[in-house]
Formats: sequence, C-alpha cells, structure tokens
Amino acid sequence: MYPQGNDKSTRRLQEKHTLPYKILIVEDNDNNGTLLSDLLIYHGYEVAMASNGQKGVNLARELLPDLILMDIQMPGLDGMSACSILKRDPPTSRLKIIALTAFAMQGDQEKFLAAGFDDYLSKPISIRELPILVERWLKNES
Repeated sequence: MYPQGNDKSTRRLQEKHTLPYKILIVEDNDNNGTLLSDLLIYHGYEVAMASNGQKGVNLARELLPDLILMDIQMPGLDGMSACSILKRDPPTSRLKIIALTAFAMQGDQEKFLAAGFDDYLSKPISIRELPILVERWLKNES
C-alpha cells in the first residue's frame, strides 16, 4: 500500500476535472513502469503505458494525455528523441513531458529542460515526490 502523501489535494484536483487525468508512462523497464502505474492509479489517475520511445510517440498522438512521464534511456527511440518529435509536432507540441532518468549529475536537469522537457525527476523516484510533481503540472494545465 502506498502512503497517503498529498492525497486530499489530489482528490480536490480530481473533483475539478470530470474525468480522470490521463498520464502516459513511457518506460522500458517493466518494474519501474508497474510501480509508476500503480502509484498513479492509486491516486486516481488514468494510466497508459508504452515500452519504448516510438510506442510512446504513437500513444501520445492517439491519446493526447494530460501529462507524459518519459524515461530517457530506452532502446530504439530514446526519451530525448521522442520528446523532440512530440514537441515539434503541432498536435502534441503543448503536451507536458517530465523526464525520468538515473542521470543526476550537475547540469543534467538543465540539459533535459533545454531539450524540451517541461520538468525532470531523477531515479530512484520518490513515491512521495511523484504525486506532488504530477499534481503541480496538472494544476498548470487547468
């Protein structure tokens, strides 16, 4: 079971939005994807998953999710390239994309933001921090 965290504010946010917010997780590691998915579903979000960058781009175009959580290192089309494609494509250019990465060296966050990501979260991901970050970006969309 996940900790309550900021559950009351998440419920308030959901009440303003008649349908659950849609979040797309693009993550090639099944364990990481499942953990993220379970945590977000627990907080009341609708979740779709893609196992690589190309599938993520395709699903983003189809679903137009409220938020995308994108791993950086994936086989084939990596997260940086997938983000670039989505940000250049008019129907998806305004989607909010958060980079999820084990890269946590000084300057990495700036590199990802300069590449078009809207925010950055380093791995291992805090199960307390993720819902707060997601909520912050969804409030910006309301």
